[in-house]
Amino acid sequence: MTREEKTINPAHEPAPAINRASRFVSLDLQRGLIMVLMAIDHASYFVAHVHAREFWGTSLPVYPDQFWFLTRVITHPAAPGFFVLMGAGMALFAAARLRLGWTEARITGFFLVRGIILIILQILVENPAWMAETLMAKSGMTALGAVPGGGGSATYLGVLFALGSTMAFWAVARRAGTWLIIVISLSAIMVTQIATPGPTGTDILYTPLVRAALIPGHTDGWIVFYPVIPWLGVTGLGILFGRLLMGDPRLTWNLSAWAGAGLALVFALVRVTGGFGNLNAVPPGWMGFLNVVKYPPALSFLAVTLSVNLLLIALWSKFSPRFGRPANPLVLFGRTALFFYLVHLWLYCLLGALFRAGHSLPVMYAAWLAGLVILYPLCYWYNRFKGQKPPTSLWRFF
Repeated sequence: MTREEKTINPAHEPAPAINRASRFVSLDLQRGLIMVLMAIDHASYFVAHVHAREFWGTSLPVYPDQFWFLTRVITHPAAPGFFVLMGAGMALFAAARLRLGWTEARITGFFLVRGIILIILQILVENPAWMAETLMAKSGMTALGAVPGGGGSATYLGVLFALGSTMAFWAVARRAGTWLIIVISLSAIMVTQIATPGPTGTDILYTPLVRAALIPGHTDGWIVFYPVIPWLGVTGLGILFGRLLMGDPRLTWNLSAWAGAGLALVFALVRVTGGFGNLNAVPPGWMGFLNVVKYPPALSFLAVTLSVNLLLIALWSKFSPRFGRPANPLVLFGRTALFFYLVHLWLYCLLGALFRAGHSLPVMYAAWLAGLVILYPLCYWYNRFKGQKPPTSLWRFF
């Protein structure tokens, strides 16, 4: 057990019957799983040249068949999983660093710097990968679904931008009381449901600030998929999850299962009623029932994806001693998530250069698996590399 693993929990928490070395491996397993699922979606973009966009106010994507639809749907838990696990990680990281003698100001500064670095990586590392694919693709991209607004070439604000921005916010607000965090988090989610316009607003060119804060879409030089406010709430809930985990892990795993089941029920109710919380009309059929608005995250989207994440985390907690070995690909990918993210974009971009006209679903999945095989030794090396660095090293940001 590393020094950091020993200090991840408060000293007053004995938990004698729990394996202290493995009880939080379930978070690594879930993080690794969502990285693998996310890679399917990006392999679809770079290799098959097919990508869906479920925006507010527009017609939801129509898929060629159920296999393409399921390929998209199984990747949906990735984004909410990023944010809720980041929030939990912030709570656990802060507790660990306090045990190592860090001050609260130093921890806050660490999170602020890391948030800024994530935003810089969005612009300097992630965005060029999307641009390179656009330049290389001869036949263009099959875009399923439209983006509100319009304009010329744009600077893209995606998931790293929102992760960095929400981390910066919670770096300052993370020490708030539990009830205040609940109010902030639920308010951010509800404001998104209330303030997001309907179909009549899709042609409005909202200012870049409004785009980045709340209403995603395209305005001249800016295109935003992940605005800040909707994802603040998910990160805040993750912080609360981390606090619960430090207090009573077993209770937290049980609550995860019950909360996951409850959110599945919320999803069903929101979809059946077809009104508030959908941000769009519910299309007919079983595919329409599962075809939810992601940009910004509708209540229905958050309910079903957080349900999946919480249920899987609860399930992983039962099997983490069996599956929690460091060499397990899911554990390894989960512990090198940012490194995986940045490298996999360029890797699939390069693999996509072999299929400039796009390709079939089976070939896309083959390329996805090939990419994971290539990524494994790279992530293994990086995990060992950063493990040799002190807690203050910038390399641990990745």
